[in-house]
Amino acid sequence: MSLELFAHPFSSYCQKALIAFYENDTPFTLRMVEDPKVTEELAALWPMKRFPILRDGGRVVLETSIIIEYLQIHHPGPVKLIPDDLDLALEVRMLDRVFDNYVMTPQGKFTFNALRPAEDRDPYGVEEARRMLETSYAWLDARMAARTWAVGDSFSLADCAAAPSLFYADWTHPIPDSLRHLKAYRARLLARPSFARALEEARPYRHYFPLGAPDRD
Repeated sequence: MSLELFAHPFSSYCQKALIAFYENDTPFTLRMVEDPKVTEELAALWPMKRFPILRDGGRVVLETSIIIEYLQIHHPGPVKLIPDDLDLALEVRMLDRVFDNYVMTPQGKFTFNALRPAEDRDPYGVEEARRMLETSYAWLDARMAARTWAVGDSFSLADCAAAPSLFYADWTHPIPDSLRHLKAYRARLLARPSFARALEEARPYRHYFPLGAPDRD
């Protein structure tokens, strides 16, 4: 039985997983959660109904970072997204959490807030998210001043997390032109073939972006 990824191409966390599959040309079946039958199956496997999730035969793997680690252990390819060097691996995992928690999460605050009824919106929470993004942008710009990828010399799990988080964050609260190192890193991520493929597959769904998708990227 082939690997099955329950996912949607426009989801940032699904794109993070798709990058890992595409980096190593790992074969899989996309179970598109827009299909009501697939959504029911997803709910039976994981009552939280959050995606992506991976099914490998009788085994279900939750959470995107863990899915990527699972692929490296059980379906390895030539591109190692978690380095063998233990210290580098720790740094990769650390940066993975930075991008998920301090870029992807505050970006999501903007979008989820926009989907709420007007009377239930949270302007204070959105302002907090804006400040978090600005702090993250400045920290990442300084970090990327002398780097090509987030950790070491190779594309890694951290870059899988960075690509969709910076992609959507810049749509939501644009990275200032003064942060040229971070903007250049985002451009390199967009040019990476694995992410470029994920973005192209997501293109038909851009009308889903609740803040209005900009006419770029």
